[in-house]
Amino acid sequence: MSVLMYEKVWLDKNVYNEAEKNYYESLNKSQITPLVVVGSSLASEVAKARQHIKNSLECMDSVASLTGVPNTEINSKLNKLVQENSELKKAMEELRKLVISLQARVDGLESTEAKPQQSASKVQAAKEEQESDDGVDLFGSDDEEESAEAVKLRDERLAAYNAKKAKKPVLIAKSNIILDVKPWDDETDMKAMEQAVRNISTDGLLWGAAKLVPLAFGIHKLQISCVVEDDKVSVDWLTEEIEKNEDFVQSVDIAAFNKV
Repeated sequence: MSVLMYEKVWLDKNVYNEAEKNYYESLNKSQITPLVVVGSSLASEVAKARQHIKNSLECMDSVASLTGVPNTEINSKLNKLVQENSELKKAMEELRKLVISLQARVDGLESTEAKPQQSASKVQAAKEEQESDDGVDLFGSDDEEESAEAVKLRDERLAAYNAKKAKKPVLIAKSNIILDVKPWDDETDMKAMEQAVRNISTDGLLWGAAKLVPLAFGIHKLQISCVVEDDKVSVDWLTEEIEKNEDFVQSVDIAAFNKV
């Protein structure tokens, strides 16, 4: 207690409280100042942003006003292009119609040219036939008083008709035949066999090319072609004549038969 008698702290408490109050107030002032500075800088940035947005909107308004103004030069060019396109379409349509009409005329001319030629040939043939048959009485006349002049004329026309009929070509039916002539074995003389076949000759028979075709085990067959007139030579007769060469020929087969 004697020590506390000399301590003055409690006696100057008001002084210490005032000093503490001043200290905390100074601390509060130092903390508020940066916040005020930051707030002012943010306000300035917001103001700048608002001004930039305002300027951008004014620029967009000016662009919109410019685009709203009609460009007479561009519109005139577009109208001109549209007109030229329509004119070209019209010209193409007229050309197409012209080509179709010309094609139809050409087809008509070709058909009319072909018909008169056919009709003219038919008329000429009928006229010649009529001239050849005109006045020809194949069964004779019942008129007993027929003059000699009429008989002579009739005979002349009949002779002319027969001569004309005889001059007409007669169609001859022919056939192209390929024959397979088989020998007895591989020792058969194929050249002699071919010569024996070609020695067969008759009216209406014409031999053609020949070749050897391998069969098996070294044996070859003779394949020979010929042209025959159907009315004069029969296939059965020809095969029989070939098979008569018994020293060479074993059998004869028909490989192909075509009408010529």
